[in-house]
Amino acid sequence: MFWISFKRIIRSGIINFRRAGTVSLSSVLVVTVMLSVVGIIIFLQATLQTALQSIRDRVDVTVSFVTSAPEEKILLLKNDLEQLPEVREVAYKEREAVLADFRDRHQDDYTSLRALDELSQNPFGAMLTIRATDPSQYETIANFLEEENPSMKKYSGLVERINYSQNKEVIERLNGMISGAERLGLIVTLILAFISALITYNTIRLAIYISKEEIGIMKLVGAENKYIRGPFLIEGVLYGVIGAITTLIIFIPVTLWAKHNLLQFLGIDLFSYYGSNFLQIAFILLVVGVFVSVLSSFVATRKYLKI
Repeated sequence: MFWISFKRIIRSGIINFRRAGTVSLSSVLVVTVMLSVVGIIIFLQATLQTALQSIRDRVDVTVSFVTSAPEEKILLLKNDLEQLPEVREVAYKEREAVLADFRDRHQDDYTSLRALDELSQNPFGAMLTIRATDPSQYETIANFLEEENPSMKKYSGLVERINYSQNKEVIERLNGMISGAERLGLIVTLILAFISALITYNTIRLAIYISKEEIGIMKLVGAENKYIRGPFLIEGVLYGVIGAITTLIIFIPVTLWAKHNLLQFLGIDLFSYYGSNFLQIAFILLVVGVFVSVLSSFVATRKYLKI
């Protein structure tokens, strides 16, 4: 009996969806617009995260060693640093590489290069470049590298300079900028999602308002609320599914256009991102579209059912 009733509700919902014609089309279009906004939010979040990660990757702490520091000791410190949960990556640069980098940076500085050539040996020591999992954790890493730290006693006299103090202000500003950008992104996301859901709700409520007389007649003849509301919920499911499919199709040329025209500006290949995350994005749009449409239909029918 349940399955028979359920099939009738589904069939009635599909028939009503087809019969409504223009009203159903307008509802699908509004749901598509809402889901397009959701998709744009997803792309903006991905772009923001890519930009923030690019900024994070440019910040590091370098440890310069004295020229007499043995390589095995430096590599041992590198291994100790890599065991810290705050550390994402530690890169070792040999003395010769440090010297080559200095020459590249000062290739137009004749005085510096001539002074360097007059030296009988390489004046630079090896270097460790440390990148944290989060910029806020550089202070913890710097504290670990302090000579007072018992773990650093065995490296006493090997470290010549740690550049954290020079970069501290820049790192603190970076932390504030990243936190502010993430908060702003969340606020904008919530506002846009709320506005889109509200517009969708009002559109579906208008579509149900057109059927208020039909609902009243069904109530008068004694139809149960679930049989009255059911077809409208099925229509909501159709709005969400068709809207999600339409949005996914629209995003194919849009992201392809963004790849060819905005890649350098955005810093992310949206077309490749869309392709690699298609299933996740499709799932999100489908769930959001169906949920908002069904919830809107459910709430909009309450007034006419007088529950």
